[in-house]
Amino acid sequence: MAISVVEASGVAVSSECLSEYQTLKLGKKLKYIIFTLNKDNTEIIVEKTSNSHEYEDFLADLPEGDCRYAVYDYEYELEEGGKRNKLAFVAWSPDDARVKRKMLFASSKDAIRRSLVGIAVEIQGTDLSEVAFETVVAKLGRK
Repeated sequence: MAISVVEASGVAVSSECLSEYQTLKLGKKLKYIIFTLNKDNTEIIVEKTSNSHEYEDFLADLPEGDCRYAVYDYEYELEEGGKRNKLAFVAWSPDDARVKRKMLFASSKDAIRRSLVGIAVEIQGTDLSEVAFETVVAKLGRK
């Protein structure tokens, strides 16, 4: 069941995306979610959820030659001591992905992004350096 559609691409967001996001956000049972498009490119769906705290696992789930969306629950140390958690939305569009695929993901991003309430920062990633843990935490810390 779809809940919202973006006019630019006509791609809907599946209700599973929202329910898994709520599980991550409120239940703290998940560490990250990877989203993709279905085979017909008509709906954004959940590709994978994980409770792994190994950041390398998250990076490994971002394919080298294809686009994805993701939400990651970042936990990091504050300079003054203590820890903080913030959610980041990652739009993964590697340089070596096909142009048509990158355009479809770019035009569909707002559909999912607007439906995920409570995101602290949005990260555009075209290579692994842009989604490196330290890079993202630096952006989270400025918010």
